[in-house]
Amino acid sequence: MTAVPVAIDLVSDTATRPTAAMLAAMTRAPVGDEQLGEDPTTAALEARVADLLGKEAALFLPSGTMCNQIALVLHTRPGDEVICAASAHVYGSEGAGVAVLGGALIQPIACPRGIFGPDELSAAVRRPKMRAPRSRLVVMEQTSNRGGGAVWPLATIRAVAGRAREHGLAVHMDGARLLNACVASGVAAGEFAQPFDTAWLDFSKGLGCPVGAVLAGPKDFIQEAWVWKHRLGGALRQSGVLAAACLHALDHHVDRLAEDHANARLFADRAAAIPGVRLDPPEIETNIVFLDLSSAGVDAGTVSARLRRSGIRIMVEGPTRMRAVTHLDVSRADVERAAEGLAQALAGAD
Repeated sequence: MTAVPVAIDLVSDTATRPTAAMLAAMTRAPVGDEQLGEDPTTAALEARVADLLGKEAALFLPSGTMCNQIALVLHTRPGDEVICAASAHVYGSEGAGVAVLGGALIQPIACPRGIFGPDELSAAVRRPKMRAPRSRLVVMEQTSNRGGGAVWPLATIRAVAGRAREHGLAVHMDGARLLNACVASGVAAGEFAQPFDTAWLDFSKGLGCPVGAVLAGPKDFIQEAWVWKHRLGGALRQSGVLAAACLHALDHHVDRLAEDHANARLFADRAAAIPGVRLDPPEIETNIVFLDLSSAGVDAGTVSARLRRSGIRIMVEGPTRMRAVTHLDVSRADVERAAEGLAQALAGAD
């Protein structure tokens, strides 16, 4: 049987493809050898992100996972412990990287929507003992992916970061969807990043780039991050071709994230009206929607297969759980069609 091409891809905002204007910007980029500090486009991107996040320096990296792993390794020593939400990407979706690369552990906090407060942090911090791991770092993920794209409120970030300082801990922001949080809340990226020692910004999700993320922090930290970039095979050559896409995205793709948020709310409203579908969590703050099909009488895998035969793709997260993510390549008409397809798939139609 011939596979039906995917016409509407709601699996992730990583599904975006470069626009024609972005591709044109990439072809025009002046380039040089990044490892020799001679790529002007990459240098311009790093300087811009450092300024955007209010940090001394920044480093272009192939992925957000590499940003996290380098930051976690540099903030910790073997035997230390990293504290984060139980739903955090660094805990469940990075191959136990901090344990493999840095010999550190993760202490997860079970919390609604992936957002915890200062008292929950204090409860997770270890009392100093010779035979216990030492709490060393706190990670907050903005937005909280598994929390349904929830935005960490600035007041909560400040409170948690302040408590972390009282415990002598460093603070790192996983900024995979930071600009989604900025657009949804009206808070500037620099304000969100200010309480953190280190932070990063992803370009391969809602901003629509094919690859790339930028880690920012103190100059000496970024110098050490360069060592790990080489060590992990992330050092590049004429990376300006990729950096140009990121610069184009900062100029043209930030404000439009509001469209993705509106489309996510529209899809959520239409999906919630289908018998047997429940939104979990029910709040849609940005571009991520989780669907609970436990009362639908059909499993998520079957629904996914039926949708796929209609050219619609939604992520299967578990036996009765699905995730839909809106992005640059998904229009209002697309989410309306996807919601109709979901209703048909649940009713048993292909």
